[in-house]
Amino acid sequence: MKRAVKVTEIGSPKILKSQLILIMVVTVCLGTLTGCAGGLKKGAAITKDSFGAMPDGRDVDIYTLVNAKGNEVRITNYGGIIVSLKVPDKDGNLGDVMLGRDSVEDYIANNSPYFGALIGRYGNRIGNATFDLDGKTYTLAKNNGENTLHGGNVGFDKVLWNAKEITVKGAPGLELTYLSKDGEEGYPGNLNVTVQYVWTNDNALEIHYKAKTDKPTVVNLTSHGYFNLAGKGDILGHELMINAEEMTPVDSGLIPTGEITKVEGTPFDFRALKAIGKDIAADDQQIAYGPGYDHNFVLDKKFGTMSLAAELYDPSSGRDMEVWTEEPSLQFYSGNFLDGTITGKYGRVYNKHAALCLESQHNPDSPNQPDWPTTTLRPKQTYKTTTIYKFSTK
Repeated sequence: MKRAVKVTEIGSPKILKSQLILIMVVTVCLGTLTGCAGGLKKGAAITKDSFGAMPDGRDVDIYTLVNAKGNEVRITNYGGIIVSLKVPDKDGNLGDVMLGRDSVEDYIANNSPYFGALIGRYGNRIGNATFDLDGKTYTLAKNNGENTLHGGNVGFDKVLWNAKEITVKGAPGLELTYLSKDGEEGYPGNLNVTVQYVWTNDNALEIHYKAKTDKPTVVNLTSHGYFNLAGKGDILGHELMINAEEMTPVDSGLIPTGEITKVEGTPFDFRALKAIGKDIAADDQQIAYGPGYDHNFVLDKKFGTMSLAAELYDPSSGRDMEVWTEEPSLQFYSGNFLDGTITGKYGRVYNKHAALCLESQHNPDSPNQPDWPTTTLRPKQTYKTTTIYKFSTK
């Protein structure tokens, strides 16, 4: 005998209050992009606003990611730029710890030095703007003396990405995608790139990179955030630790010589927290080439594993930032070329050492250094790496 099933219609006086709430929740979930399983935690939010327009008239947007603690990151789809990042100091006061500009027009017109941008197809420098791959020589743009820097004349920092709001484990995020076409800036292969920013509810900015190609190519993606944990002044009083016993010396054009040397006994020894200003003017040829710090550190880690690469601490504000990465190396740049000609957010003039960069990466010029970890990506392979910037106070 078949059992009769009783159906209670919505609106029936016999429906239970709990049933009605469940129906309403399911209805709302089905009407959202992320669904309730991926819904934002209470207090978190994602908003989208205009950030200006490209020279060709295309609209540029800026997304504000607010986590459950009320702290925020603002990211634009132009260049994947992190425009601002606000976290509390030791007294609970929010402060913006990133250099940036007020509009996309400012970024474009003033040729900002990669403030907060996504960098590709190849982060850092390639010597003589050429490399060989599978017996063929590829010629790139010379946009840094005789070398190519950060992807060329129009790298990933200067293109408009497709953007989609995402939610990951209750935290707000932004997914950016871009197709770098075969031959763009001299690089081979159609490269499909996806970058996800996730602003976690415990104040960690996760950056997940992914790329696939249809021809052999080279890839080295990174983020070029300029950090000042005090929010003003210079970073010479910041204390830095880099988990590296070795670094790659450079020539006068800041191209690695191919050597890997020990940091012990040099101004590059940051194995324990040390004030950045302590040795920045040392009588050292590598410092003179900088001028200051603009060097690659080979991290003490197993390749491909997530581990602590660096820690940055500002005694004045109590803000602390840890850099975790799966990448084998880290570029430390001490803002040597900031010269007071750029005025950024809040009317602040960016003078020398106004901020620093800690860029996760493979070694610079790796395509010309066959003994170093490869940056070659081939069809059917997937480039995939993650770097995390964790903020706290102490």
